[in-house]
Amino acid sequence: MLTSELSILLIYGLVTAITLGLKTTGMMASIDMGYLLSSRDETRTLQGMLGRLDRALNNSVVALALITPPILIIALRDQSSAQSLLAAQVFLAARIVYLPAYVLGIIGVRTLVWTGGFLATLVLYFLAL
Repeated sequence: MLTSELSILLIYGLVTAITLGLKTTGMMASIDMGYLLSSRDETRTLQGMLGRLDRALNNSVVALALITPPILIIALRDQSSAQSLLAAQVFLAARIVYLPAYVLGIIGVRTLVWTGGFLATLVLYFLAL
């Protein structure tokens, strides 16, 4: 299943979409529907685990935006290699561990896996050059 950088990108997009679904479900349980159905001109701060899930989602969207260009370039140039596949796999594994670590407030693990995922992203940029 994880045989190409594109499949890893697709899986990470799905992980991010599932995270959005979890956040939305959590908001429906904790915020009144009137606000959720409104234009949300007034800002409401999400607290606790739901707030951490919101911040993790925002970080995940940024990570998705950053990982997409090098993976697409590697695929378009047909430059896939063992190194690029490994970097993409490290990225995906780090991001999957990052989400629950952030939501559950496991600070040291969160920082470590974020750093690993970011370094894997940088490796992919250098391989795509």
